[in-house]
Amino acid sequence: MGIFYFVAFLSVFFALMTIFTKNPVHSVLYLVITFFTFTVHYILLNAQFLAVVNFIVYMGAIMVLFLFVLMLLNLNKDTEPMKSTLVKVMGAIAGMCLLATFLGAFRVLEGQNEYVTGNTDVGLVKNLGKVLFDEFLLPFELSSILLLTAMIGAILLAKKETKQG
Repeated sequence: MGIFYFVAFLSVFFALMTIFTKNPVHSVLYLVITFFTFTVHYILLNAQFLAVVNFIVYMGAIMVLFLFVLMLLNLNKDTEPMKSTLVKVMGAIAGMCLLATFLGAFRVLEGQNEYVTGNTDVGLVKNLGKVLFDEFLLPFELSSILLLTAMIGAILLAKKETKQG
C-alpha cells in the first residue's frame, strides 16, 4: 500500500509541476512523467491492458507529438497573446469544478475503510479478448470493417490523379 501512496504523491507533484512550470517544453515533459505514474497506477490496479494503452498511446504518441509541436513553434513570451477575461473566468470555473471533484472523492473515500478484494482477473488482456470475441464479436467485426473502409477512403482521397491518354 506504501507504493500506491508514493506513486499517488508523485502523480500529484508532477501534475502540479506541469501546471506551474513557465517553460512549455518542461511542462510537456512533466506531463509525460505524470502519464507514466498513471501507468504505474494501472499496473497496481491489475489493469494491464489500460497500462499498455496508456503507455503506448498517451506517452508514446500524443505527448511526443505535443513536444515536437512545441519545439517547432518556438513560442516566445512576446508572441503570446494576452489572455482575455473570459478565458480567466472559464479557468476559475474549471478550477472550482476540480476542487468540487476532489472534495467529493475524499468524502467518498473516507467512508471506505475496507479494501476491495473481488475478482483479480478483471483487467487482464486475456479476459478482455474473451469478452470481445464471445459477446461482442459482431460489433467488433463491424467496427473493423468501418475502419478498413475509412482507411481505403483516405488512401483514395490522398492518391494523385493521373492523366489518361
